Amino acid sequence: MDTFEQQLNKYAELVVRVGVNIQAGQVLIVHAPIETAELTRLIVAKAYEAGAKYVIVEWDDDAVTRARYEHASEDSFDYYPQWQADSMVHFAEEGGAILHIKVPNPELFQGIDSSKVSRAVKAAAIARKEYSTYTRNSKISWSLIKAPTRAWADKVFADLPKEERVDAMWEAVFRMARVNTEDPIAAWRDHIAQLKQSQNRLNEKRYKSLHYRAPGTDIRVELPEGHIWRGGGGENEKGVYFVANMPTEEVYTMPHRLGVNGTVKSTLPLNLNGRLVEGITFTFQDGKVVAYDAESGKEHLTSLLETDEGASYLGEIALVPHDSPISNMNRVFYNTGIDENASCHFALGSAYPVNLDGGTKLANEQLVERGANVSLTHVDFMIGCAELDIDGELPDGTIEPVFRRGNWAH
Repeated sequence: MDTFEQQLNKYAELVVRVGVNIQAGQVLIVHAPIETAELTRLIVAKAYEAGAKYVIVEWDDDAVTRARYEHASEDSFDYYPQWQADSMVHFAEEGGAILHIKVPNPELFQGIDSSKVSRAVKAAAIARKEYSTYTRNSKISWSLIKAPTRAWADKVFADLPKEERVDAMWEAVFRMARVNTEDPIAAWRDHIAQLKQSQNRLNEKRYKSLHYRAPGTDIRVELPEGHIWRGGGGENEKGVYFVANMPTEEVYTMPHRLGVNGTVKSTLPLNLNGRLVEGITFTFQDGKVVAYDAESGKEHLTSLLETDEGASYLGEIALVPHDSPISNMNRVFYNTGIDENASCHFALGSAYPVNLDGGTKLANEQLVERGANVSLTHVDFMIGCAELDIDGELPDGTIEPVFRRGNWAH
């Protein structure tokens, strides 16, 4: 078995070479929690070795983030510096790449007024609207990866002695990112090829709709004409292949904005901007959420749905077999980037234009006309379980099984 230092080195190499796939002469921005300094420094070194022209590190600190919500004046929460958003647009125009070590603290905003968080998230989304078109349309390379922090490890591995939790989290992160294999880059090539097989099979089927059934769930989702299933990674506008989420186990597409009818129940807790929401139920009619509830944190859902009109419609559906690597760890990670890859999921809010034939060339109004949803937000919630059955409706009206008991039917 490799030592921890060897595994960390392999992980840094993997996220630079496969995740953002840095190219010679590129500028790279790394967003990183200050607790992940050791990994971040390795990533910077690997990026320069791969030919990066310049690497910028932007540090995140939970204490600094929380201080704003505890002490700032009310007008702070409707503000986001436009110059910062504009600088990101300039960075994207120059073809930069961006790597996020994404580790939300599940209890960061405990005791904070929910509306403050929602207003701040919305203000940032509005200011960064132009920049977000670069990532949502895969014009630039970007990747979200994971690394342990104390607060996250304490939440996920609360059943272990305190001194063992961060090590256990590293082991889990290395495992789900395939770093514990002899050659992680080769392992990822094989994994992406397998996801492509599922993606190609679904694209050949051209399903008109999917019907989901599980305890608390009975919902029919229509798919727009020209929808495209994707999985693994994709190419940016310069033809460079990158993997936007590490880990990833999903194949995903967009639903028809107005074609979702029925009720769906979540199967894992949702970490919504540092606030936990559990036991979610949504009822949809002609695409829109017409009723909703939660066992805890319902007020956070209310704030989410009030973001804009599109926040009440689905923008993504994703298929993940219950018998898959992260799901088989049998642990809730309170991190959507991981939990969504242990479970079939839906996302409220904006669709990815890459999931529609010619979608990246369309204006928002044209996307809506084609059946895609447009919103400032995009929030995934998990619906998969061992009891989930999904039927697909073929173009000729034939119904066939897609999932049975949580796994692929074929």
